[in-house]
Order: sequence, then structure tokens, then C-alpha cells
Amino acid sequence: MIELKNQQLTICIAEKGAELQSIKDSDGREYMWQAGPEWPRHSPILFPIVCSVNNNTYVVDGKEYHLPRHGFARDAEFRVMSHCSTDKRVSLLLRDSEETHEVYPFGFELIVTYELVGNRIVITWRVNNIDEQEIHFQIGGHPAFNMPGGKLKGRIELDEEGPITTLKTYPDGTIEMVEVPLDAYKGVMNIDEEFFHNDSVKIHNCQTSRAILLDTNGEPSVTVDYCTPVCAFWSPYGKQAPFVCIEPWYGIGDPIGFKGEFKNKPLMNHLLPGASFEGGYSISIR
Repeated sequence: MIELKNQQLTICIAEKGAELQSIKDSDGREYMWQAGPEWPRHSPILFPIVCSVNNNTYVVDGKEYHLPRHGFARDAEFRVMSHCSTDKRVSLLLRDSEETHEVYPFGFELIVTYELVGNRIVITWRVNNIDEQEIHFQIGGHPAFNMPGGKLKGRIELDEEGPITTLKTYPDGTIEMVEVPLDAYKGVMNIDEEFFHNDSVKIHNCQTSRAILLDTNGEPSVTVDYCTPVCAFWSPYGKQAPFVCIEPWYGIGDPIGFKGEFKNKPLMNHLLPGASFEGGYSISIR
């Protein structure tokens, strides 16, 4: 476990999955979900797909490959590239291998960097194409935050007060690329069990760039800033788990009935040989 610490925050990152597993303030209060029977993860990185491909199967140049939901990075062993406690920064690397080629036929480097800046954690993803062909991928975050009141009941405030739409989603997580109104009043979503009766709530088309989890007094507890095509919100329906995920995504799952080539999936990212992609998001505490 890698620890970064300044006067305001202490965070811990696991080499497995390059997963952020803990955020504590100077008083020792934990802001991240600490895994458990309701959901055994903290903040997995979604790569090279976000959500699912239909039947866990996708096609590249006519050949079928198989990937589980959210891809393989979340369970992969990353290597620490650099760790500077003075600069409050760590970078971790995942490269393609014979094992990844069986499920994802591209050469790549995925570099994940965490940096502490005051009360803010800056998360950066860099994808390098080290293949001789164009590569295609999606990437996203899935951080889970403890609900301030200790139960699945609270509010999230968005930076857009006008009408917001979400993708039509079904209880099994499948989607249609159809917009439906978001259940929110002036950008404030009331979070409870029923809010997630159709799996995650997916806002796309860059309609928002900030989501604030409010405490029981209506003050900011956790703020997530992003510049991604999609931001999803999720908690496992039916489990009354006292956490909510705020998930910035550069990608989306296969719509119902999609059978095309992997490169033609909605919200796919493409890199020519030698090119790089950089994205990410930040988390602010209080």
C-alpha cells in the first residue's frame, strides 16, 4: 500500500488495480467506502471498457474477444514508476502482456498518477499507444464515497440547474442511447435506494462537470470535478449500502442490440501508433 500525506489529507493506493482505497482528513475521518459484502471494492479503474460489452463479447477485425464488465485493469498488478513523498505524487504503470492480448489485442501503456494538492486529489490517466496499429479503448473511474449520514439517504448537487437528461437504463444495467429526464430539482438529486432501481444513473453529452456530495447540514462533503462525456452515479440496489459512487467516464457500455466492431462502439477513444491520451478527474474533501 502506498501512502501520500499532507497537512489536510492522507490517501492510500494499492498496487493491485492502482486503486485508491482510502481518503482520510486530518481528524482521521474516512471518506471512501472500505469495501464489504455489499460491494468488495473502493475505487476501481475501468479499462479498456466501461460497463459491459454485450454477452461479454466484442469484435476486432472480425475476430471475437471476451472481456468481463469494466475490463481487466481493476484486477491487474501495476508497477510503481515513481513515488515522491515530498511532491505528494505517485505514478503506477500497467503494460500489455501475453495475458492481456488474449482478451484485448492491442499494445498499450496505462499510467495512473495520484497527486495531493491541498484538500484535493488529482487523478490522471495516460494511455500510450505502443502498438503498430491504431488502438481503441474506454476508461473511467468508479470511486465510492461514504454517505455522510451513515445510510443511503442524502443529496448530490450538480453544477447545472437546468433540465438534465440521462440515458435510458434497465435494472440489469443495459442501456439504450435514448435520453430521459433526470429526477432532480435545480440540479440537486435526492439519493436513496429507489434512485438506483434501474442500476446506475448515467448523465452523458458533457452536461455536467461537477458533483458535490452534501453532508447532513447541506454543506459540501466530497466534490468530484471532471471533464468527461459521461458521469454516472451508482449504489447497489436492494442492499441499502451506505455509499454512493460518482463515476467520470470516457466511454459507455454497449447499447442493447449493438453488434458492430469494437472501434465503432459509442463513446470510443482512438489512438494512432505513438499517440497518447490523457484524462482524469479530481476529488476535493470539504
